[in-house]
Amino acid sequence: MVSRGRPGVPGSLLVVLALLSALAPFSIDMYLPAFTRLAADLHTSAASVQLTLTTFLIGLALGQLVIGPLSDRLGRRRPLLIGSAIALLATLVCALAPNIWVLIAARFVQGFTGAAGIVISRAVAADRTAGAAAARIFTLFASLSGFAPVVAPLLGGALAPHGWRLEFWVLAAIYAVMFAGALLVVPESLAPERRHTGGFTSTTRAIAALLTDRGYLGYTLAFALGFGALMAYISASPFVIQNVLGLSTTEYTVVFATNALGMVVVGALASRLTARVRAEVLLTVGQLVMFGFGVLVLILLLAGAPAAAVLPALFVQVAAFPLIAGNATALAVGLAPHAKGTASALMGALQFTLGALVSPLVGLGGSATGIPMAVTVVASAALGLTARLLTIRAGRPEPVPAAH
Repeated sequence: MVSRGRPGVPGSLLVVLALLSALAPFSIDMYLPAFTRLAADLHTSAASVQLTLTTFLIGLALGQLVIGPLSDRLGRRRPLLIGSAIALLATLVCALAPNIWVLIAARFVQGFTGAAGIVISRAVAADRTAGAAAARIFTLFASLSGFAPVVAPLLGGALAPHGWRLEFWVLAAIYAVMFAGALLVVPESLAPERRHTGGFTSTTRAIAALLTDRGYLGYTLAFALGFGALMAYISASPFVIQNVLGLSTTEYTVVFATNALGMVVVGALASRLTARVRAEVLLTVGQLVMFGFGVLVLILLLAGAPAAAVLPALFVQVAAFPLIAGNATALAVGLAPHAKGTASALMGALQFTLGALVSPLVGLGGSATGIPMAVTVVASAALGLTARLLTIRAGRPEPVPAAH
């Protein structure tokens, strides 16, 4: 059944869409505790194991560029179900992988097809909401997606002693539940008369229009660079918290989960503010907090401060992300009412491309320093604030036209 108008997002649909968007962080975070054992079991190097994360992120980026525009032409439901089903199969291949190269290839497919959950969940929410309501929904997405980093490392740490393959079997079960949720709960939200009838040329025109829209580009860069700062923290956190700050593996898991819980709480609080505070204001607050506390973390690490001083600042820095993600997404997609799948796809592609680029950068100084992580966070946050100048210069641009 096709949903017409803007009927809002019922609770059950909101939960399924948020969890679909959380599959990516679950796929990233859950098997991190098993990296060492994975390398030993498959007789490969740490760099090769890191490739399983990098190729997954590249797959997410490319998959969104294909699936997002496709959903503007075919509707949301069919690409979501097909992509989710193939992602489930790819996860099963990961669990059975006989060598690192099969695992790397399967992770790419898992990311490429799993991108359907991210890009289409945003598009479905944008189809059914607008304005402050959209900002509230996308902020809730960001906070509920923060639930994955809370549970994933805890679950991964518990499963790690039993082998990395079990991690992927459990991940496959999660993908199966999400496929069932998409099948049973997510309706078609894009009516046939609102779909694009053109092919590659019209899609290219829609992408070009978005990339030349200062407002859309500014909000998208603000979102993607905020995610880049978050990925710098996620990628470097095992080394910084354990090797630099001297915490144990168990303590690291607790700290990581606590920081993720901070994102959930901040996102939930921010979603309540969207009815009274403009999205642009909340976005600016989030960016300034991330930048300011990123600078503080950098100063503390340079000074050799103890964990008791660094961890609270790191907590606030990380917790600011939902303010950036939810409001930047709503503002960017709101500028493309006739190409929401494509707009969401470009956001996601840039998001995970930056994530893939940032992950190796934070390790340049080795595993005994947190300075590269802190510098990357500060640089990303500063560039995100600079990107907002594009939206200021854009004024109030006209929505991106439909592609035909």
